[in-house]
Amino acid sequence: MEKMDDTIANYNHGITLVERKSLVVTGVKKIENFDDEEFLMETTMGFLVIKGEELELIRLDTMQGNVSIKGIVKGINYVEDVKTKNKEQGIFNRLFK
Repeated sequence: MEKMDDTIANYNHGITLVERKSLVVTGVKKIENFDDEEFLMETTMGFLVIKGEELELIRLDTMQGNVSIKGIVKGINYVEDVKTKNKEQGIFNRLFK
């Protein structure tokens, strides 16, 4: 498994979005979670969140680290650390309840 992670780490990270309907992400290490409204994936450049509607995984190439998604893309955002993000949301939710 480490061999595959090392191979993917050597690939460049890139995002290609066509008309907000077709998205290709390269340099993906793994997909943490996804549904029809959000994808969370770890890339060689950090964690990436894709938000939208009717999102669907079209192609996953684990050897090359490529992911193809179709649907209506509403947002693309990098987060520093998924664990930190979740912890901060928990703190803010408790403060403002």
